[in-house]
Amino acid sequence: MKDEEAPIGVFDTLRATPVTVRYLLGGVLVNQLGAFVQTFLVLYLTHRGLSVTTAGLGIVAYSVGTIFGTMLGGEFTHRFGPRATIVTAMAGSAPLVAVIPWLSRPGRLWLLLLVVGLAGLLAQAYRPAASVLLSEEMPERHQVMAFSMMRIALNTGAALAPLIAAGLILADWDALFWLDGLTALLYAALAFVLLPRRAGHDGGAGADTGTDRAGPAAVTGRAAYAAMLRDRRYLCYLAAVLLGTVTYVQSSIALPLEVVGDGYPTGLYSGVLTVSSVVLITCELKITTYILRIPTHTAVALGHLVNSLGLAVYALATHSGAFVLLGAVLAVSGLMIAGPSMFAHPATFPSALKARYIGTMQAVAGLGLAIGPLFGVFVWSRLGSGFWVLCAVVNGAAGVLATAGLNRGREPATEAAAEPAAGPEGNHEVVGDTV
Repeated sequence: MKDEEAPIGVFDTLRATPVTVRYLLGGVLVNQLGAFVQTFLVLYLTHRGLSVTTAGLGIVAYSVGTIFGTMLGGEFTHRFGPRATIVTAMAGSAPLVAVIPWLSRPGRLWLLLLVVGLAGLLAQAYRPAASVLLSEEMPERHQVMAFSMMRIALNTGAALAPLIAAGLILADWDALFWLDGLTALLYAALAFVLLPRRAGHDGGAGADTGTDRAGPAAVTGRAAYAAMLRDRRYLCYLAAVLLGTVTYVQSSIALPLEVVGDGYPTGLYSGVLTVSSVVLITCELKITTYILRIPTHTAVALGHLVNSLGLAVYALATHSGAFVLLGAVLAVSGLMIAGPSMFAHPATFPSALKARYIGTMQAVAGLGLAIGPLFGVFVWSRLGSGFWVLCAVVNGAAGVLATAGLNRGREPATEAAAEPAAGPEGNHEVVGDTV
């Protein structure tokens, strides 16, 4: 039980981190440093003389690809193992991304959209595999901290990538996509050489890590997804992920519109990005050590409450730029409180279900990322500052759903998760409230 263990500290987790996890997180960081397509594709295509509509179709194709990519990545991980999935996805995405400059010309629209969509599919297919391998390799009591470390690797790369891109653009816009392809290929090579070979759940025994809570050796995809649809708590969790992601992206969609609309210099928004990144990267691990001392559903509820308060504070931005910075600090604080447990939750399910549950969660998050910009631009333009009050309410609803989804009380497992794994090994332990 959690309350019988000593408190988990940052250095305790770092000492307990296996070398495989260190390699995994290093690869995630390297790949994220070159992840330019989603951020710069619209600017690049318009720079090459294509219409705004064409550029918009490009980002839609990439977003659709990412949604299906995470689902495919979860299925591929289940069947063939994390290492094979990461190597295949990264090696496959590298040439697709690298040829985008060659295709960004009039008359090649449909081929461009196809390649961009496939690039999005493969570029995100590695994420379920990385999460599964992280959960397999990391000691159980450090798993939430481990997922917090993965979030930090992703956010560090996301914070540094625009700085790298700014230098590349001065030299050659095309270099953005060449470097993106190169970092993906480098990640594939690192994964092939450094990560352990693991058979997929359908292809043999899973990893013997001491934390594997597998049921029978084979659970069909239909049975796994049917179990998910019967798991009302997990559906609440997925709904929370969708709503929370839609509101999360408003910090990069509607907030800059608010800053400019209120007459502030664009430097204020740059300051918001800098403050948010520094606070998140430097403070999340320490904050996670404190949230591990309270029930998971309580931490998730508190995090959404703080995040909603930050969104509501943005509504006061018209009065002073200080409210923009205060709202950003509160919003990122809420993410640090709720985020690690939310991110880690699908990995607490049995091995027979884990990869598919992770892939579905990340696909839902991808759907939220695709819907968020449309929601933000359309609604903000009509509500103005009142938009942020609506975001706070939507995010609060996400918090209620997340609390219901993660509050499993004393249940050893959900009925839905147990049904496809009936038998002598079917009494799965789900640790959503004990990690």
